[in-house]
Amino acid sequence: MKLKYFGILAAFSVVLLGANANAGMLFDLYAGGTIGAGASTMFLEEEDETHSAQSYGAVIGLDIPVFRFELEYDYLNQESANLHLGMINAYLKLPTPVVKPYIGAGAGNVFGGKVSDIEVDSVMAYQGMLGVTFDIPALPINIDAEGRALYIHDIYDINNVSPDLLQYELRLKLRYIF
Repeated sequence: MKLKYFGILAAFSVVLLGANANAGMLFDLYAGGTIGAGASTMFLEEEDETHSAQSYGAVIGLDIPVFRFELEYDYLNQESANLHLGMINAYLKLPTPVVKPYIGAGAGNVFGGKVSDIEVDSVMAYQGMLGVTFDIPALPINIDAEGRALYIHDIYDINNVSPDLLQYELRLKLRYIF
């Protein structure tokens, strides 16, 4: 088992086991799903290509009064690229009662997929998010509406051609608070 997969599994286990032991603490464990739509641009030497794009994902994380931390899986789908990503995200949020604006950043890894029928190896990815959380008072559910920009540098390298990928989208995230 590769070291990065072991690290993700260990972090996931600590989050789950720690939350049950500390049920009276001041943080919430959550799990949820995401869906997004927007566009992605592949920066090539001769000409940039822009296509509509979608993303689907799952998250698990910890929510404390001012910060939120999460592990995220994303599947990116556009005309010439299908990618799988694992990300670690951190958010800074305003502790307002029902509507909570936030800003976030994440770093992770593309761990599989294809771009223009070329297999993608492990590549670093970075993202920034700006959004708002709607806290539904009567239910253990939060809804996030956010804008996200995802950047992947040198997504592949064939014959000294190393394009970058930028995906920008609007995304909805539904989170269930345990």
